Amino acid sequence: MGYNGLQRTLTVVAGLWVGGFVAVAYLVTPILFSVLGDHQVAGIVAGNIFQVEAYLSIAISLILMIAVNFLVSKGINVYRPIRWLLLGMLSCAIGAGFVLIPWMSSLRDQANADSISVMASSSAALFSRLHGVSSSLFIIQSVLGIVLLWRLTKK
Repeated sequence: MGYNGLQRTLTVVAGLWVGGFVAVAYLVTPILFSVLGDHQVAGIVAGNIFQVEAYLSIAISLILMIAVNFLVSKGINVYRPIRWLLLGMLSCAIGAGFVLIPWMSSLRDQANADSISVMASSSAALFSRLHGVSSSLFIIQSVLGIVLLWRLTKK
């Protein structure tokens, strides 16, 4: 087929993307919390990293969806199910980037305005629930990303 370069580029971009957000979540974030003595500071830094990661994920998943839809339109139907994986990953990134992370940041900012940590504030239970939902979305996105890479590298 004449679309070999696009298919390879799609696989490389997806690999770098998934590898990047998996490294951030499962390597960088735990290191932040273990190295920085202040968990509040570590949480703020991690939150900012995850916000950037969510925006990048939205952009990259949209670009990959455009490329995959192009390949499907050219009759390369092996990419049909990949669209669903990318849609799931996009949904996770939108939920985290535009709902959960900003909500958690506003709770943290409100607590900081009162000169207390968010976990010592009246919003601690809500923050913990939002953090749990956010973590779950990220785990789902990670699993979908691994499945995506598995499907893209399938012969």
